[in-house]
Amino acid sequence: MTSYGSHSASSSRSGTNGLAVASLCCGIVGLFVLNIVLGPLAIVFGAVARRQAAVKNGGGMAKAGIVLGIIDVVLWLVLFSVAAHNGGFSWHVGG
Repeated sequence: MTSYGSHSASSSRSGTNGLAVASLCCGIVGLFVLNIVLGPLAIVFGAVARRQAAVKNGGGMAKAGIVLGIIDVVLWLVLFSVAAHNGGFSWHVGG
């Protein structure tokens, strides 16, 4: 008699490095919100994942996360310098 559910869940897991995935996600989300926080996180996660790339797959995702993290930080610096040049930040609520 054949058992259909005999394989464990761990055998079907992919070998992609979780830090590489986290780096890529932080880099992508950082393009839109909280880029000064998520950019450095993407760089750090990507650097650690690149060191672990020999053990697990995900070297390309880690490299993409590092590049996106650098873009996040540069984008924040550009937005900050433009805001500082135009007189700073101001919040307007209401009409």
